[in-house]
Amino acid sequence: MTISDYADSLTFTGMTLDRAMAAREDPERVAQLLADPGARAVAAAADGVLLDDGAGPALLRVPTNPRATAIPDSEPILLGVQDGTALFATDLDSLAAPERAALTGGGRIASLRDAGAVVSRPEAALAAYVTALLNWHRRHRFCSNCGAATLVREAGYSRRCPRCGALHFPRTDPVVIMTVEHDDRLLLGHRAGWPAGRYSVLAGFVSAGEAAEEAVVREVAEESGIVARDPKFVRSQPWPFPSSLMLGFEARSDGGEPRAHDGELDAVGWFTRAEVEAAVQGRNPELLLPPGVSIARFLIDRWLARPAA
Repeated sequence: MTISDYADSLTFTGMTLDRAMAAREDPERVAQLLADPGARAVAAAADGVLLDDGAGPALLRVPTNPRATAIPDSEPILLGVQDGTALFATDLDSLAAPERAALTGGGRIASLRDAGAVVSRPEAALAAYVTALLNWHRRHRFCSNCGAATLVREAGYSRRCPRCGALHFPRTDPVVIMTVEHDDRLLLGHRAGWPAGRYSVLAGFVSAGEAAEEAVVREVAEESGIVARDPKFVRSQPWPFPSSLMLGFEARSDGGEPRAHDGELDAVGWFTRAEVEAAVQGRNPELLLPPGVSIARFLIDRWLARPAA
């Protein structure tokens, strides 16, 4: 396997749905799309997405008419349009128990991580999209400026406060995540609460007024005491747990003895290529790596695919 094999392999990316930005600004057009007999809805809850285990599997798509999806006329959340057919979102957590039971009876709830591991790449990207958007709506029902209840606008792409007029838009929190290497060894850390032996690359939120490259250097120093240099952007991945965008980087170091510094990690160290390769192949039970749906694993696999320096 070579680095080029990873060009399009990130889970939760590659969605083919047109987000229909022009249509969502026209309430009449949105109403027409919602009433179309061909329109469908996909559903998600805080604990996962609704899957159809038929041929696929894939996200369960249900008609918006009849209104088994319980989408309110005043606040439809339009995901987009594909081949002329509209796709909407239904928040299972907003439904009464009978409505939820009726809707979920044709499928099963799977966590986003589990869904991402079994559905196609475009379906996984759609699952991440609906999860991220509904996560944001659940957390922003009230205005952060004055506290009044907000209203859905732009068919789900914003919320407006009727009291103070503030507009609120979906929030995404940038997080840097990086491989750091020295002398053909990879820097990995273990967080408190993880299973014994579980290690991953280091990561952290970008601070206000900080460039992503600066965040790489700062986070590595804070978490391990290691000085990273020459950070280079690799790929990004939406990570709606609940609202992050992972910015993947590669960086180098001149070495040193890693030590857990800021309390986020309880262990950190250098791992040889042979140790990491054995873990990937299941031959190193003392080192457990992140699951394949994560950009963390993508970056680790990419590092292994690169010839040793």
